[in-house]
Amino acid sequence: MNLLYLILAIPCGVVASIYAWRFLKWAWLTPKKLEKSLRQQGFNGNPYKFLLGDLNEIMKMEKESLSNPISFSDDFLPRIMPFVHKTLTNYGKNSFVWFGTDPAVFIWDLDMIREILSKPLIFQKPSNPTGEVLAKGLVSYEGDKWAKHRRLINPAFHLEKIKKMAPSFYMSCCDMLSEWEKMVPSEGAFELDVWPYLQTLTSDAISRTAFGSSYEQGRKIFELQKELASLLMKATISFFIPGFRYLPTRTNRRIDHIRKEVESLLLDLIDKRMKAIEAGEAITDNLLDTLLESNFKEIQQKGNKFGMSLQDVVEECKLFYIAGQETTVALLVWTMILLGKHTDWQDRAREEIRGAFGGRQPDFEGLNALKTVSMILDEVVRLYPPVFMVGRRTHKETAIGDLIIPAGVNLILPSLQLHHHRQIWGDDADEFKPERFSEGVSSKAKGQQLKDFPFGWGPRICIGQNFAILEAKMAVAMILQRYSFELSPSYSHAPTAVLFLQPQHGAHLILRRL
Repeated sequence: MNLLYLILAIPCGVVASIYAWRFLKWAWLTPKKLEKSLRQQGFNGNPYKFLLGDLNEIMKMEKESLSNPISFSDDFLPRIMPFVHKTLTNYGKNSFVWFGTDPAVFIWDLDMIREILSKPLIFQKPSNPTGEVLAKGLVSYEGDKWAKHRRLINPAFHLEKIKKMAPSFYMSCCDMLSEWEKMVPSEGAFELDVWPYLQTLTSDAISRTAFGSSYEQGRKIFELQKELASLLMKATISFFIPGFRYLPTRTNRRIDHIRKEVESLLLDLIDKRMKAIEAGEAITDNLLDTLLESNFKEIQQKGNKFGMSLQDVVEECKLFYIAGQETTVALLVWTMILLGKHTDWQDRAREEIRGAFGGRQPDFEGLNALKTVSMILDEVVRLYPPVFMVGRRTHKETAIGDLIIPAGVNLILPSLQLHHHRQIWGDDADEFKPERFSEGVSSKAKGQQLKDFPFGWGPRICIGQNFAILEAKMAVAMILQRYSFELSPSYSHAPTAVLFLQPQHGAHLILRRL
């Protein structure tokens, strides 16, 4: 019997030793090796802490920073990314932070940033466990799968398709403005927090454009995705602890329940549309129909392996909601806040809109020709970029400029800081000055072409950028046709990061009918 125990114990011990060695290498030896390499190249940061790195301090500082609002003249980087601000203050630009076992270095040189963003096969997206729970889809895929999905989704975002979405944007704006009309008196002023109404507007718009007549069911999906995002943000640190995500905690159970419910709703919508299309019903211009048509043609011509699976389509639909809604609502709310503060630009935009449309329904051609409104939106995404930090990762030792970045290092491209950088934009970099874009793209950032950085750059530039800009133009035009507004004394300036930059305490404006 003892011999039998010995025979069983030896292989079990070997297996345990192998896994213990792998864990030690992953959790300690590799991070320390990467830290040594980075320090030898002049990077500085906190010493690596076992397993969690800087995460405890990051979460603690972010929680503390949200307790106090700031003024418009204050730098809001310390508020939304206090640990990053502290790191840059203590160690300078050549610094790194620890996200669990992974070091992340800051890249500031614009030529290096363009090289990184133009080579997606070399510099890939870093692992994002929380984001992948929310939605996988195009934004998280790499290599051949990314190329396939990009090719199949592209038809849904061609300019001609976007143009046909303008009526859906118009209907969603009408619904929001009809609610405002019930509250704002015909004479006098009314204070309104426009933030929740803009969220409803953009969720309705993405529901209409994604699923056509099924937008009411789409709204339910949006509400669930919104709750899921909130739960994931609160549970971020647990995703860096191996296996914790699968423990039956209350939060994990709720996360799993929401995921299943969202997938069930989407599968039902997709199944109905597939059956309708197979029965000969006409293809509409909504995103789902266009995606299904593109996928069906690819499978017919090349075979199943060249198309998307049903689960792939579900994940892309999830991404429609998150990226399509959150990007646009962030752009819209900061536009309203800044126009409420800078009413001279509000007046200039209104004059241009009235000249283009009078009181009639805005159309695609007219919206596309609005120069002042375009300048304003360009300045808004410069000051408050929806994506305030872009991440990439090295999977093998890679040279960038004079640097040799070892495999397994994350690269932080700090778009928010660069958009406020005085050496790039001048001494008025923190000020709202849409006139800096009066000559179009060529005038931006002293020719550095940073226009698209809030939406990415290069081959992986945001596929829905034109979608977001058109929807924002429609909403701004229709609001300014009907209302003037200014910031309320009760407005509290408190930018915060929840997936995208948003106002923590809402957007309180004083509205007057025109």
